[in-house]
Amino acid sequence: MTKIRIVNQSEESASLALAPVSVTPEYQRKGIGSTLIREAIQRACELGYKSIIVLGHKDYYPNFGFKRADLWEISAPFPVSSESFMALELKEGALQHVHGTVVYPKEFME
Repeated sequence: MTKIRIVNQSEESASLALAPVSVTPEYQRKGIGSTLIREAIQRACELGYKSIIVLGHKDYYPNFGFKRADLWEISAPFPVSSESFMALELKEGALQHVHGTVVYPKEFME
């Protein structure tokens, strides 16, 4: 998880990016990735974060509660499929008043 910001003209909200998540091919389909993601979500909650953003497979991340980020008018800073750019509210309604563009650390943009 990496700290990110969701920024618009008047506000900025803290969030986390879940990326990258990777499991060596010989260990895939054994629940390792799911366990890592669930643990990351739990730790984010414990640390008081309100949301998580992910750019990932449109059929996989909804299993963990992720929904299209554009439902909250949250966009990526680069062209990406809206089906693959998702957000997760860690508390119900946490993104209700959040909208804008995700700002990743510079390392993500290199």
